[in-house]
Amino acid sequence: MKPKFDVDALLFDLDGTLLDTIPDLYEAVRRMLAELGEPTRSIEELTHMVGKGIPNLVLRSLTDGRPGLDPALVERGLPAFRRHYAVVNGNATRIYEGVDATLAEFARQRIRMACVTNKAAAFTEPLLEKMGLASFFDCVVSGDTLPHSKPAPEPLLYACERLGVAPARTLMVGDSANDAAAALAAGIPVLLLTYGYSEGRDVDTIECDGVVSDFPALTRYVGRTDAGV
Repeated sequence: MKPKFDVDALLFDLDGTLLDTIPDLYEAVRRMLAELGEPTRSIEELTHMVGKGIPNLVLRSLTDGRPGLDPALVERGLPAFRRHYAVVNGNATRIYEGVDATLAEFARQRIRMACVTNKAAAFTEPLLEKMGLASFFDCVVSGDTLPHSKPAPEPLLYACERLGVAPARTLMVGDSANDAAAALAAGIPVLLLTYGYSEGRDVDTIECDGVVSDFPALTRYVGRTDAGV
């Protein structure tokens, strides 16, 4: 049976798609806020702030619902967060169920894969290595690889170029409106997973090509018909 999405390449978001990184992000934010003498945040609050990169996470963790904050504090927050996150990155992060086996199946079908994330490169590649996923990806595009990150289309188009595949033969897999908007602008179909972060927004309300409840279910929709399997 021909898969709904017959592709040569897959682009995957990282946080909330492949990995549950909230515990480590939360710990880095907690340490940053303590260092700056600011009130802490709950892990639930932080979950709604993840998705648009580290500068946005730091800004929101310092300012959301807290009017009158000194801008200098925000400037101090970013290097403080980076310092703390470098220490805890990967310590409590977990791979979502079925991710490694599913990626292995796509690799068996000779589908090329890239990780396209808004996380800074200094943290992305060490995290993929630590979690044992780096070998699956022919290309990694981080939030600071290009001048623009998701929801801009450039990171996805750059990944396609690096992989040597056409956008029309590619599928984006993510968990948020950032992923969907980037894919739409790039002319790439996109599937969204329901278990991710999505900045508190229900993925059913986001324009996309389909919604999937668990990672292994991707194999029911995605494949490569000329894979010889």
